[in-house]
Amino acid sequence: QVQLLESGGGLVQTGGSLRLSCAASGFSFSSYSMGWFRQAPGKEREFVAAISWSGTSTYHADSVKGRFTASRDDAKNSLYLQMSSLKPEDTAVYFCAAGIEPVSEDHAYDYWGQGTQVTVSS
Repeated sequence: QVQLLESGGGLVQTGGSLRLSCAASGFSFSSYSMGWFRQAPGKEREFVAAISWSGTSTYHADSVKGRFTASRDDAKNSLYLQMSSLKPEDTAVYFCAAGIEPVSEDHAYDYWGQGTQVTVSS
């Protein structure tokens, strides 16, 4: 069955870095665009980044542009999110998702992972 498993979350200080991973199985990973979303306590889920199925196009939310980078390795069926210069407002549960188009609308994604917690301390 389809599975997306995020890892790499944790507790980090302001200004620190983390690399999130998303391991995919049960579907043709290389044919899907992938996205990263996050949800902070009491807030709606928001778009973070997306990467096209070919890997040639990436999109990042303004709030993370220049600090976060999405990438993929189709040989490993894996998606990554390199996060640097982390801020307390980046604290959230981070989710990876698979869809046809690399868009910011969460309803466009077909498959979702369970999420990984990222906490940035001030």
